Amino acid sequence: MSGSNPASPARPRRARRGRLLIVGCGDVGMRVLRQLAGRWTVFALTSSAARVDTLRAAGAIPLIGNLDDAGTLGRLAGLADRVLHLAPPAAQGRTDERTRLLLQALSRSASPRHLVYASTSGVYGDCGGARIDETRRPAPSNDRAWRRVDAEGQLRQWGRATGCPVTILRVPGIYAYDREGGHPRERLGKGLPVLAREDDVYTNHIQADDLARACLLALMRGPSQRVIHASDDSELLMGDYFELAAAMCGLPAPRRIARAEAAGVFSPMQMSFMNESRRMANERLKRELRQRLRYPTPKDGLLAVED
Repeated sequence: MSGSNPASPARPRRARRGRLLIVGCGDVGMRVLRQLAGRWTVFALTSSAARVDTLRAAGAIPLIGNLDDAGTLGRLAGLADRVLHLAPPAAQGRTDERTRLLLQALSRSASPRHLVYASTSGVYGDCGGARIDETRRPAPSNDRAWRRVDAEGQLRQWGRATGCPVTILRVPGIYAYDREGGHPRERLGKGLPVLAREDDVYTNHIQADDLARACLLALMRGPSQRVIHASDDSELLMGDYFELAAAMCGLPAPRRIARAEAAGVFSPMQMSFMNESRRMANERLKRELRQRLRYPTPKDGLLAVED
């Protein structure tokens, strides 16, 4: 008698590997790759042919494409189940045309199962040191933040139109000991001052590996059309943050100067960060993404390097 034996147990189906597209695979994207450790198939969009070997060695399938050129984005449609959008807007204007072109490309096929966007805490502008949650209305104070507000709006509208769940992470200052240009010891080494305590502002932080973890959890658990603060537990004045880093790194404490003097020392962009004060609540990160921060404060993470 031909055919299969009805008494034979059925073979279990192998689960399909997740397929992730990372748009803007810089430092945080590389940390996401490291945390995934090959469990998903990951495509990484890059505009630089020089980064192809690096991305491939990290476990990604490199795709050459430029978010400023729609003609290079044709391969993105229908490619992945999930999309992690880490690419910054261009440096001018109040709109994010890169996000617009990305969404146009993704719309040429069935939408992904989830899209996560890394925005910035700068969308809130100055909050006068208040402790804020995600219900606080954005009030951008510069074009850089307006571009992020525009990107968020585009993504949420696209998500509603296509049915794709979109989760937005609002990210404060990212640091890590092994992040190029992303550790306070580099600024301290230049001998740059900080604001006098009476002029100082509250800043918010997230260690880069904790942010990479937040990105992955948002891709899997992020509520649809939801904003989440990807911020740690600390509430530090900017000067206190640099003093802490100096003590931990064995460097001299930075000099404190008045705000009026600082305006003659720092660039307008640097001063823009010193003109905004806020303390970000992270209850949604812990409750909705169920993230346990490995580095809940800079004191825990400033000298840490992941294995």
